[in-house]
Amino acid sequence: MREGVDSLDAKAARNSRRLWLTGGVAVAAAAAGAGVAWWRSQPQAMDPSAEQQLWSRVFETPDGKPFAMADWKGKSVLLNFWATWCPPCVKEMPMLSAFAAQQARHGIQVIGLAVDKNDAVLRFLQRQPVQYPVAMAMQGGLGLTRTLGNLQGGLPFTVLFDAKGQVRQRKIGELSSEDLANWSQKS
Repeated sequence: MREGVDSLDAKAARNSRRLWLTGGVAVAAAAAGAGVAWWRSQPQAMDPSAEQQLWSRVFETPDGKPFAMADWKGKSVLLNFWATWCPPCVKEMPMLSAFAAQQARHGIQVIGLAVDKNDAVLRFLQRQPVQYPVAMAMQGGLGLTRTLGNLQGGLPFTVLFDAKGQVRQRKIGELSSEDLANWSQKS
């Protein structure tokens, strides 16, 4: 009778080791996957001419007026690429609008570049107005984000430029109030 019990104990020990090893492999794979996902969500190296490309661009406002980025050079600019179909973009817009109103007197200009269709942006801004200018970046907008280091083309994508027009901060994904507080000190 003892032989059967010993056999069951040995099987239980083997199963326990197998589960521990399988679990360890699963945890390691999950950690590696999370690491890759984190790395892919981080801004990468910028194209050397990215800043020059941005400041030479002329976009249009949703109502069709020209919007030259060069007009904003000499100010600190928080540039936010967004779209109406992007939930995190829409979620952060009230915070960006409040930040724009607060920072206007401190020298940081918020600008939204919509990677979207004019009609959708016009309808959205009628429902949810913002305290900063918005221009359309549909033609080449995602390409421009890639030159700025957003290789995956993820939205929202936000870039802080100093008054000399040079990149100081970048983030792929939704901004937090802590991001804005920290960035406003670095402009």
